[in-house]
Amino acid sequence: MKLSDAEFVILRDLIAERIGLFYHPNKRDLLEDKLLSLVIDKGFNSFLDYYYLLKYDTMAAEEWKKVIDALRVPETFFGRERDQVDVLSEVLIPRHVAVYGAKSLKIWCAACSTGEEPLSIAITLDRAGWFEQLPIKIVASDLSYSAIQKGKQGIYRPYSLRNFPTDLRNRYFIEHPGGLWKVAPHILSRIEWTTANITIQADCLSVGALSQFIFCRNVFIYFSEETIRRTVRHFFECMPIPSYLFVGASESLLKLTTDFELQEFNGAFIYVKR
Repeated sequence: MKLSDAEFVILRDLIAERIGLFYHPNKRDLLEDKLLSLVIDKGFNSFLDYYYLLKYDTMAAEEWKKVIDALRVPETFFGRERDQVDVLSEVLIPRHVAVYGAKSLKIWCAACSTGEEPLSIAITLDRAGWFEQLPIKIVASDLSYSAIQKGKQGIYRPYSLRNFPTDLRNRYFIEHPGGLWKVAPHILSRIEWTTANITIQADCLSVGALSQFIFCRNVFIYFSEETIRRTVRHFFECMPIPSYLFVGASESLLKLTTDFELQEFNGAFIYVKR
């Protein structure tokens, strides 16, 4: 069964509309490969039948969960792009406390996958003693329900800790059967887990409301420019002044939005709402 050019276009556009992921024409074979087993499982003879199911069927909501899991990119690990997290702990939080008199803080990891990023942030803040100094709420969300459930469990393979210092692993993780590692309970309890679609304004406003710090890293590389603009505008609307948006090192918003100002802090580049 092959995904025709016409089927590719309508499926691609529907996926981009519903969950933000955008497949360029040179990714047609990739989309076909990721969806093929789902099409076969439904007993369909064409991708067009699957399109009609996703768009019109009363049971489409359950099928979309499978689509999300099939399409999501699970590449994440502890300590990824540490420079931004260090700046959060060493520069931005102290500034919010000293200059703006912050009595509490909210950090939103807006597309957290299986949780390595928010847990890395919690470990960094714990090491710096910030949890003892003021209330800090860390919200971790992802479109994938199964990814969030894995984050809640806090159990990871050694590969997720491949770039994490051994001394920190031994301090903040407990050996688990099967060669796995489980996050220490006092760190895992710092995270509030939820599902959210960052391309939908209502989800951003409800989950991310009043977040001084939003991490949305290595996500926009999978979005169309239109979806990036819309999502960044949603972030802007739910953030107070001042606040900070963290994106991946390979991602740039400079040609896509004027809502945020790009600034450098100790070698890390972060978008600022003033």
